[in-house]
Amino acid sequence: MQQADALTLRVLKTLNEAQARWYVAREALARGRGGLKAMHQLTGMSRPTIVKGIRELAEGTRLKTVERVRTAGAGRKRVEESDPGFARALEQIMAENTAGDPMSLLRWTNKSTSRIAEELTRLGHPASDETVRRKLVEMDYSLQANRKTLGGVSAVDRDEQFRYINRLVKQFLRRGDPVLSVDTKKKERVGNFKNPGRVWRPRRQSPAVNIYDYPHLGEGPAIPYGAYDVGRNHGFVNVGMSHDTAEFAVESLRRWWRLTGRRQYPTPTAVLLCADGGGSNGFRNRAWKYHLQHLADQLGVKVTVCHYPPGTSKWNKVEHRLFSYISLNWKGQPLISYETVINLIGAAALDAGAYELGVKIPDAEMERLNLRPHRTLPQWNYTLTPHKK
Repeated sequence: MQQADALTLRVLKTLNEAQARWYVAREALARGRGGLKAMHQLTGMSRPTIVKGIRELAEGTRLKTVERVRTAGAGRKRVEESDPGFARALEQIMAENTAGDPMSLLRWTNKSTSRIAEELTRLGHPASDETVRRKLVEMDYSLQANRKTLGGVSAVDRDEQFRYINRLVKQFLRRGDPVLSVDTKKKERVGNFKNPGRVWRPRRQSPAVNIYDYPHLGEGPAIPYGAYDVGRNHGFVNVGMSHDTAEFAVESLRRWWRLTGRRQYPTPTAVLLCADGGGSNGFRNRAWKYHLQHLADQLGVKVTVCHYPPGTSKWNKVEHRLFSYISLNWKGQPLISYETVINLIGAAALDAGAYELGVKIPDAEMERLNLRPHRTLPQWNYTLTPHKK
């Protein structure tokens, strides 16, 4: 799009007044909805002029029949021509702002064209915000947002771990054993707060929400821990009300088993958990392994865990097979109560348990774990076997 805009500006320089009006009008029509605004912002041509060009195109006006075209050089001169110091002053302001000069008056602004115009006027170079915008485009500036393109350094064994997870998933599914993709969704605030997104409603019936998002105005946090059953394409969510801890994560798995798992898998030989590498179910989290051992002992079933390598959580199936649909389902809906949260999720349970942060597992307890690391990347893959009773 930036290349197309630059080409449009170059073409405009070769046209006379009427030709430019027609050309901009045609581009505005080609861009569809919002085209008039876009061309106004890009070229600086007034909206009435563009509308006039659109009307002339619709009426089939011939170029030779339009009013007299002003000769070259006629009309008001550009500010950079009448004020030779304008361009240098603008470049200096942008350089100061970009470099973060602490003496710059624009240091804490968002570089809006109106603020830049005010600074130019203060320095003795009066200009409108539209003139500033046009000149910045000519200087190859553009409005830009951050882009998520830097993934950091990939784990050395990332591809090998993906192949290993894929191989184990196929083995478990072939045997008819459960394979769960697990993770914690972003914590939400429960109360009459604004929830991002828009939904279709009858006109003037959008719900009113609090102006401020202070925690004391709500009921507390909602912490959804999801377990996505890969083989059955079915999800379960345990919504916590205190903290996202390893104990809470394992309790969520226990609830999945009690409410749905044991009916679907009456005689499993093992359970495979595909989890992220960090957080409450991280591979370095001692409490995660400790509480999983208790779960294995309670169920009498082996629990195998495969962790996704660092920086690859977006490949975890629970993210795009379960959490993405939850976000779509409650977008634009104030989560005014825990009941609302549960109803909008569907297959969910509310967990009122209090889970403490910072609980340390002694070395003696860790030594009692019946944990067998796998030969393949043992830091990420291991199996917990139930203790013999």
